[in-house]
Amino acid sequence: MRFEELAGVSRAVAATSARNAKIDLLAAALRGLAESGDQRTVAAGAGYLAGELRQRQTGVGYASLRDLPAPAAEASLSVADVDLAFERMSQLSGKGSQAARREQVATLFGAATDAERRLLVGLLSGELRQGAQAGLLADALARAAGLSSAAVRRALLLAGDLKAVAADALLGGAEALDAYRLTVGRPLAPMLASSAPNATEALSGTGVPAAADIKIDGVRIQVHRDGSAISVFSRSLDDLTARVPGVVAAVAALDVTSVVLDGEAVGVDPGSGRAIPFQETSSRAARRDGVSILHPFFFDILHLDGVDLLDEPAGQRWAALERVVPERLRVGRTMVGSAEEAEAAFARAVADGHEGLVIKSVGAAYDVGRRGAAWVKVKPRHTLDLVVLAVEWGHGRRRGWLSNLHLGARDPATGGFVMLGKTFKGMTDEMLRWQTERLRALAVEESEWVVRVRPELVVEIAFDGVQTSPRYPGGVALRFARVLRYREDKRPDEADTIDAVRAIHRGTP
Repeated sequence: MRFEELAGVSRAVAATSARNAKIDLLAAALRGLAESGDQRTVAAGAGYLAGELRQRQTGVGYASLRDLPAPAAEASLSVADVDLAFERMSQLSGKGSQAARREQVATLFGAATDAERRLLVGLLSGELRQGAQAGLLADALARAAGLSSAAVRRALLLAGDLKAVAADALLGGAEALDAYRLTVGRPLAPMLASSAPNATEALSGTGVPAAADIKIDGVRIQVHRDGSAISVFSRSLDDLTARVPGVVAAVAALDVTSVVLDGEAVGVDPGSGRAIPFQETSSRAARRDGVSILHPFFFDILHLDGVDLLDEPAGQRWAALERVVPERLRVGRTMVGSAEEAEAAFARAVADGHEGLVIKSVGAAYDVGRRGAAWVKVKPRHTLDLVVLAVEWGHGRRRGWLSNLHLGARDPATGGFVMLGKTFKGMTDEMLRWQTERLRALAVEESEWVVRVRPELVVEIAFDGVQTSPRYPGGVALRFARVLRYREDKRPDEADTIDAVRAIHRGTP
């Protein structure tokens, strides 16, 4: 299949908001990939449609995408050509690898048309954002292969890899998917939670009774034990085993033969017993020297001593979890039977310094990476009025628009502004068009990547918290920042101050 065809599908999917229309476009492209009959080509092409590469790492960053040759006048690349180019990049290491990778990037981009290059940049930057997430691809894959969505989602859960499942479904059909089994030691795609503004609304999806789980600000882990062999995997299915000896030791001490557990790993302050900030937990989990000590808190069990529990109601899984995992290793859970009880549990969780709650249906099976009504997270929302200091040009479907905002808080001590981070989230197409025009009018310096602007435009930002960050001059940064609206009714001297941000960081009003 020609890479140009996938680039066209990517543009078309991004241009439509209708879910069924997106699925039709993706299904047609998947059928086209299947005509190649090649497992690797199908896996790579399906990944491109979802904004993923078949290779976990290529070593290509933004710096490698500068000073590219002119685009090709005519399309010549196939999906297999692009996958081979990425494979060669991923295998480079050692002395001279950086220069060799730049050369390979130039060769690939020089052979790509302008439309193909937009897709390549989106894939390499992780900013394709065309609206073809895993759930949508699963439905498109089912339609393309003539299979039930349930069968495809089940295979995705057990394999944890959309690309491999796509190749098997399209080339092997139902028989290939039926061969998927839960294998202790092979990670599964984690079940995800949707969001609600409050506990009452969360219960409208889960029903009552429901579980109100403490939402811990940690690193998602999935732990597999088969006899004495223990493996720990991240949310993205990376192997963390050597980096979390505390988790391994805790699971090794359980009185089980085989088990698969879902939970969070959190750094715990030995003095207070409270969880340490997320960024410190995350950095410890990223260490490769094997000395990081993180404490596990489990909330689900997917397999126990030869018996798969995936399809069992959540209440039965939780009972099994309680039998084999001591309370000190379990996430705090409160059963609630009314909105009043759920709201009270939420208030207690926040008062105790937690992120919030995850409200869970008692009767739900464990479902693959989709954000349905069975699990609903509820977190307090902070908002600040901040000033736009600069903005970056977008990629993929946002190419040609100013997208990624640099946000600043007012500093009363200097009369200037202190940068707190960036965000490109929460923006509609209409907002992108408006801010592109508005911010270019405020530009004081413009380059291929960034436009610096006069600090005059105030924007209301929602975020989940404030974390320590040596990357920014104020020493703090916003977590999960997203745009709510622009405040043209406010002057920049009315924006929130860095002192207000630090107060949130300290947990004070």
